[in-house]
Amino acid sequence: MKKLKSSLLNMFLSLTLTCVLAGALLATVNDITQAPISAAKKEKLNLAIKEVAPQYNNSPTDEAYMSAISAGDSLKIYPAKWNGELVGAAVESNSNQGFSGMIKVIVGLDAEGKLLNYKVLEHAETPGLGSKMEDWFRAANHTVVGKNLATTVLKVSKDDGDIDAITAATISSRAFLNAVNRAYMAFSGKTADTDSATEATTSASGKVKH
Repeated sequence: MKKLKSSLLNMFLSLTLTCVLAGALLATVNDITQAPISAAKKEKLNLAIKEVAPQYNNSPTDEAYMSAISAGDSLKIYPAKWNGELVGAAVESNSNQGFSGMIKVIVGLDAEGKLLNYKVLEHAETPGLGSKMEDWFRAANHTVVGKNLATTVLKVSKDDGDIDAITAATISSRAFLNAVNRAYMAFSGKTADTDSATEATTSASGKVKH
């Protein structure tokens, strides 16, 4: 077979063909992997909901809705129902007031606003300090589990609350409690720019360090 003459045109056509084939291959791989990745994410979310929400026999993810808590700010609610009756919810919440940025949690509440459980989904807090939040707020002497958020705003003791902050991680603790309070606000339908639990965070954010 006659060898193609090396020329700018031939090089351009060869490069174009390579790019087209590579693009088609990547698109095919993406199509193949997209469904399993999506299924894995959904399963992970379902497990998190089951871990924090009260017992239910509906499909919270299929009945999920957004609830606004301030202008341009809303959280996703996964309602938990038993035989059609609302028994609580799992709420995906967040706070951008962490020491290193955004903290994301999923919070389980019963129908009366009692905090049943929580799970930290994402954070970038200091390892060994703010990263302790997954377990710290379950410990007997500073637990938030069991608190009725309909009658209690969660605040650290430095802000005249009754929750001990993580040692040397007050900002992370405030941010975590902010996210939990926001979850209840969304579930209850309350709206506000900030809740009272975070007022001290704003004023002290430049003073308190890990």
